[in-house]
Amino acid sequence: MEVSLSLTTSREPLLLKKVNGPHKWKPCLLSFSLPDRFSQSLFCQPGYRIREDISLKVSSSQKGDVRVVDFSHIDEIHDTLAGRLLPTAAITSNPNLKHIIGLAGPPGAGKSTLAFEVAKRVNKLWPEKAPSFDSQVNSPDVAAVIPMDGFHLYRSELDAMENPKEAHERRGAPWTFNPVKLLSCLENLRNQGSVYAPSFDHGVGDPVEDDIFVSLQHKVVIVEGNYLLLEDGVWKEVSSIFDEKWFIDIDIDKAMQRVLRRHISTGKPQDVAKWRIENNDRPNAELIMKSKKSADIIIKSVDFSR
Repeated sequence: MEVSLSLTTSREPLLLKKVNGPHKWKPCLLSFSLPDRFSQSLFCQPGYRIREDISLKVSSSQKGDVRVVDFSHIDEIHDTLAGRLLPTAAITSNPNLKHIIGLAGPPGAGKSTLAFEVAKRVNKLWPEKAPSFDSQVNSPDVAAVIPMDGFHLYRSELDAMENPKEAHERRGAPWTFNPVKLLSCLENLRNQGSVYAPSFDHGVGDPVEDDIFVSLQHKVVIVEGNYLLLEDGVWKEVSSIFDEKWFIDIDIDKAMQRVLRRHISTGKPQDVAKWRIENNDRPNAELIMKSKKSADIIIKSVDFSR
């Protein structure tokens, strides 16, 4: 359907208004344009209605429960996703309650950048949305990020495998991670409200245990990684933990170009980097892209420089 409403040139951050009452709104894709600037996409949420001073075109997405975030600039993606999470951070009063997002996508999609930028914006904007916040006191962070990289198997564990050479060459494939450990971490976070999680030292090439602390004050936790939306084995149990599932959709060739540049920047010879792309990164990416169907929100990737 289409909705024609009056247009204003102001850009207020809240484009959806909370309404009282038992209104139920079916998720849908909202596309609108502002003069000479850009086109944006937002989403209807339960309990919210469209502001009546903005011109919008409303259309159902192909999958009724999937929202698509598609912007011309990466900052607009970050801002919109942060705005989506702000009400969650502001109204959560239960100290143990967490809103946990699983952010997946192939190598080179920009998962880490997006996760940390969205969390940074939530932490910056949260005091403006929390009516009980004392402006004279420094705001505690309410958003945190847990990268899946910390759940890589140790090099010593790869050495102990039946084919250590293959294990090291295929590092980054699903079987070179420890999903049982990841599941335990997320279950502790859900049940206890806080948890220590490992990070990953790329210089050493191994996880760093208990390097990330998610505390009771954190209300939004973004978990980012390649295989979070897989539907096989323990990965399926991991996926079931998330309140929302986000997926960065990117052309595989473009993603592999980014990964190739990353390999070369870390000192790999070009022929070694290309071999790794074709024999490890691309097969992994093709598997990951199949998990897109499990996502609640599809984020269209754009060039970081735009």
